[in-house]
Amino acid sequence: MGGVLRVEPLWVETFTGLRMRRFEGLVKVVRERGGDGSGGGRPWCLPLAERVLLVAVYYRTNLTMRQLAPLFGVSTATVCRVVRRLGPLPALEPVRSSAPGVERLWSVDGTLVPVRDRTVGASSRNYRFSANVQVVVDADTRLVVAAARPAPGNRADAHVRRASDLPARCANAKVLADGAHINTGLAVPHRRRPGRPLLRAQEEGNAEHRRVRARIEHTFARMKNDKILRDCRQKGDGPHHAVQAVAHMHNPAQTG
Repeated sequence: MGGVLRVEPLWVETFTGLRMRRFEGLVKVVRERGGDGSGGGRPWCLPLAERVLLVAVYYRTNLTMRQLAPLFGVSTATVCRVVRRLGPLPALEPVRSSAPGVERLWSVDGTLVPVRDRTVGASSRNYRFSANVQVVVDADTRLVVAAARPAPGNRADAHVRRASDLPARCANAKVLADGAHINTGLAVPHRRRPGRPLLRAQEEGNAEHRRVRARIEHTFARMKNDKILRDCRQKGDGPHHAVQAVAHMHNPAQTG
């Protein structure tokens, strides 16, 4: 039986948020990373573009593999194999640090991703079992620069960032952060102290800081249109691959 979803502009734009030419670029990236190989077994029953669409639909809708199978006219086992094989390939492209003397303005913050795997997450302040994902966003373009590997959600943002590779990636950039990152070398808001009100210039600086940092919250909201980040059923490295793929698809969608 044939599937319902095909690589057509309507389905691609609905389930990936990408224009057709951007989706073709995503397929090209997956192909260059080895996604078109059979892995030594029998050939795939779906062409590469439809397999990439299947993975995108899985991340976007968070449907179960049993629900996805009839949409693409394949078995549940095939859906599982496609997700396992191609899921890690649309990872976010690494961004090089700025050259000395060229300053970039980036923003970093953490977001909680509810997970099912208790080796990845922990009981968190959102009253769910979640993982803390630290994300760096370019404050000018609102593109995701980097996303750290998920850590248990009960860990502080500053601790998770220090334990990740984000400090090295942000070496030559000015990075804005919230008050949870105090004493980390990042640009944080001025703090009020008892009996020492903030100066007018400091208040204005905090207002500008909040205005710029709001962009990363907007980015989190757009990324979580992909429902895999609202309830991730993947285990092991699955949540990490999901965050990387969603960030990768967010960037071209943001640029149109």
